[in-house]
Amino acid sequence: MSAKPLQVDFPRLKSDVEALAAIGRADDQGIYRMAFSEGDMQARNWLRERIVQAGLELHQDGAANLFGRLAWDPDKPSVMVGSHIDTVPGAGHLDGALGVLCGLEALRSMKEQGISLKRPLELVAFSDEEGRFSGMFGSQALCGDISPQWIHAARDLSGVGLTEAMAAQGLDANEALSAARSPESLHAFVELHIEQGPVLDELGSSIGVVEGICGLKRWDVRLTGVANHAGTTPMLMRSDAFQGLAEFSVEIGRILEEHGGPQSVATIGRVELQPGAANVVPGEARFALEFRDLEESVLYDLSDAFRRTLSAIARRRGLMFDFKVVSELAPVSCDQRIRQLIESTAQAFAYNHHQLPSGAAHDTQQLARITRTGMIFVPSKDGRSHSAAEWTSWNDIQAGANVLLNTLYELANEESP
Repeated sequence: MSAKPLQVDFPRLKSDVEALAAIGRADDQGIYRMAFSEGDMQARNWLRERIVQAGLELHQDGAANLFGRLAWDPDKPSVMVGSHIDTVPGAGHLDGALGVLCGLEALRSMKEQGISLKRPLELVAFSDEEGRFSGMFGSQALCGDISPQWIHAARDLSGVGLTEAMAAQGLDANEALSAARSPESLHAFVELHIEQGPVLDELGSSIGVVEGICGLKRWDVRLTGVANHAGTTPMLMRSDAFQGLAEFSVEIGRILEEHGGPQSVATIGRVELQPGAANVVPGEARFALEFRDLEESVLYDLSDAFRRTLSAIARRRGLMFDFKVVSELAPVSCDQRIRQLIESTAQAFAYNHHQLPSGAAHDTQQLARITRTGMIFVPSKDGRSHSAAEWTSWNDIQAGANVLLNTLYELANEESP
């Protein structure tokens, strides 16, 4: 690190955060910039203008990922920084957007200060990180993880296809196949993001040094019993699917304690009972089981324990049990060298910092397939996110931006690892 750490122009960054937050904001104070919606396109146009005003080279690839480039040289591997500016419906103003704006400010600051760089820097705003059309379209496309079949099949919850939505904005979804980057074209990728959880806020830490991103498994589970009259069927003669579910839910804590790790979590987030009448013993219980951890081996152990427990409960209660794997994401570890740079920069500024995993998925999880990655977290007040109540203090935002700026500087000037 340079003798005196670099600092961003914070009033300018604050102005950018406030300007982007106004785009797509509705009367309920939530932000509506779903991928390829009018709000999303308006935000993209605003970002284009800011990239050009900063004197960066503007580029858009086939997946509509938007780039700002500094000291661009296609023959040199670049250091990439960014996140996304699309949102879930009724979102807060920082999720994804803060990472893009802090990345923009970092590149803009280095350009204005005439800082010499050994390798190029790239800002990226990825398309559809929030999964309107399933997955993380922009970063998956950049990593070469989509196919013509994937593009054709991608639809939102209303049945609108990705191809249709992009065409309405003058874009060709099939061009996303040309967005793939080779591992040789990237030196590293860094993403700044709000934590979206309560840990840093509770600890009073301004900076989170992300160890890795938890993998997840999501199952659609079904317990099948016998629907029967709730008044005439004795308790000992029932095959009650809900009672099987209730027993399993109580077992989750034990399973995590015996087979999980310190970061393991499991959630039953959706339940459907059939036939769903107050006076009928439930004959079927379907529910979504999701579990996450930072270690692939732990996820395997949890899978085995959940399956065996469900099977035993079903057998004891006279139920049938089956499940379908709906989604799987492998955990990824952040690069040790980048983690050290983030931590040393936080120490240079005397920012309180803490190492922690990310329980949520991010574009970094995709980029880790092709390059070294690192993540910087800033606190989320009360752990709130994906809502209008999302908030991070300006002091913590400034701290995150300064750490990001210096981390990028070091990566852009380090010797090849």
